[in-house]
Amino acid sequence: MNLGLKGKRALVLSSSRGLGRGIAESLAAEGADVFLTARNADRLKEAADTINARGQGRAFYLATSLTGHAEEIHKAAIDALGHIDILIANTGGPPPRTALNVEIEQWQPNFEAKVMPVITLAGLVVPGMQQRKFGRIVTIASTGVRQPIPTLVLSNTLRSSLVAWSKTLATAVAKDGVTVNVALPGRIHTDRVDELDAENARAQGKTVEEIVAEVRAGVPSGRYGRVEEFADVVCFLASERASYVTGSTIAIDGGLIRSL
Repeated sequence: MNLGLKGKRALVLSSSRGLGRGIAESLAAEGADVFLTARNADRLKEAADTINARGQGRAFYLATSLTGHAEEIHKAAIDALGHIDILIANTGGPPPRTALNVEIEQWQPNFEAKVMPVITLAGLVVPGMQQRKFGRIVTIASTGVRQPIPTLVLSNTLRSSLVAWSKTLATAVAKDGVTVNVALPGRIHTDRVDELDAENARAQGKTVEEIVAEVRAGVPSGRYGRVEEFADVVCFLASERASYVTGSTIAIDGGLIRSL
């Protein structure tokens, strides 16, 4: 299937590793040029070099924090790509906290880091998308927005606000050929998931192996997902073929969410 992504230009946030990098690689494999951003310059360079060595879509990057730097990221991406057709709004996960041990001081900085950069960058790229009559915004959230994860109250809450924002924006720009969707990763095997498993093991006095076995037992597919399985769904949502999919929240979770 030709996804119509050859020559498209994508800004992929938090893309030096994990889901963001996997999405950037999937888009580039379809011929899209990608702009990567994260804080770790060495990992970004390695990711961009890997993509460029494959000789399909080109990769560029900027090492900086999302917090307070949305305009800088946008300018750098425009300078490198010319314009932006696709925004992959991926942000790092907030620290694990329960509803009872989260500190009030943690809410504002995490909102500034995980929510405001997404809304700010969308505001910068949407006018051009509307003018060109093509645009894709895919926000990466979590299954916690549908089935709250007890140890991730910050993520559950802040990412839920982005789901509501995405649905509202989708309605406003649908007539302009711009789609806005949310992808919910379940237990996809990344460094972040390994870190959460280790934290849960420490908190519960169990081994990591025991935690992993418990998690797998709760997933109908019986395993963790692969990054490329998640990235390929996001790649489709970013493509021309997904032109009638907007305002949707799509889980890639192996059946983890039990609600309808």
